[in-house]
Amino acid sequence: MSDTAFIQKQMLVWARTRAGLDIASAAKNVTTREKWETWEAGEALPSFRQALELARRLHIPFGYLFLTDPPDERLPLPDLRTKQSAGARPSPAFLDVIYDALRKQEWYHDYLHEQDADPVAFVGRFTENAPVAAVAEDIARTLRLDQSLRTQAGNTDDYFRLLVARVEAAGVVVLRSGIAGNNTHRPLDADEFQGFAKPDSLAPLVFVNQNDYLSAQVFTLFHELAHIWTGLAGVSDLDYLDQPADQSAIHQRRADQIAAEALVPARDFEARWAIHPTADRLDLLRKDYRVSIFVILRRAYDLNKLSFVEYRSKYDEYKRQIKTSKPSGGGGYSTLFSRNSRKVATAVLSSVIEGRLAPTEGATLLNVRPATLYNMEHYMVMSGA
Repeated sequence: MSDTAFIQKQMLVWARTRAGLDIASAAKNVTTREKWETWEAGEALPSFRQALELARRLHIPFGYLFLTDPPDERLPLPDLRTKQSAGARPSPAFLDVIYDALRKQEWYHDYLHEQDADPVAFVGRFTENAPVAAVAEDIARTLRLDQSLRTQAGNTDDYFRLLVARVEAAGVVVLRSGIAGNNTHRPLDADEFQGFAKPDSLAPLVFVNQNDYLSAQVFTLFHELAHIWTGLAGVSDLDYLDQPADQSAIHQRRADQIAAEALVPARDFEARWAIHPTADRLDLLRKDYRVSIFVILRRAYDLNKLSFVEYRSKYDEYKRQIKTSKPSGGGGYSTLFSRNSRKVATAVLSSVIEGRLAPTEGATLLNVRPATLYNMEHYMVMSGA
């Protein structure tokens, strides 16, 4: 039996460019650059071992290499992004994250169905044209958002953690990660997307890209919740400057408005604006609400506290001050629970313990090895996760 992998040269070129690699980078640990060039030229073919390794390195299914033409890879959710990333070919890491999230959601939906769980009442409770204040008030009431929660949090990290706990307690699956799967060498690009949402009667899901600034993640979480409350699935980016008036931008702008009102209620903002000293006002408001300075700026502009010229000037000023965030590697079992959602991870582990789910299937769902699955089980018992 021949050890030659009869792959199409055009598929090899497609797979490499899809992964964003030059020939030297793609060939590393597989073959020499010169040999790879002969493969792409159709002058030679790799062995099956080499083909398996290059498929692993390029993050594509092995069978793709034997297709005649590249598959039409599209986002499985509506693309609501409004920046330059909108409409662009999604990166392999981005696609893998979405499909992984939808796989978890499907499994958890079936799990809850078997448990005779009640539908989550607020999914699609409002239409897309419902008053912003009404939707925001319902979100705040459902999650019991008030000043005591902000005061309870020692910092933005604590606030985000407390918010996620309340969101999941209300019935929403929250996935948070800055990498694809558990591979720290595959960071997610916050410029490509910041989050996505997928409503579901039993297991509504939101994903937050943790390679964005922490305070921005708080707003992303609520932006995606706005989509859950209005029953709209989609991939999001956030732009605090004016956006074109196409349909995606309209959806995003309304979600922004709902999130802003839920996190920074207009009436409360007006009162705090009046009592804070002018020189420190914006920074104090940012600390009050545990959101990014850009949310505070946009809120001030929308509520006629700043002119557009003032708003744009301060926006540019703060933008220059921000340092680029680095991808988070993560670590520890608590990170595995947040990447997979505590609700989903706990359900998977319980199903494995009860013998209703094979350990290998459970490990695959959580992107870990079976041995790690048992360590997560021990962590869950000891920490009450």
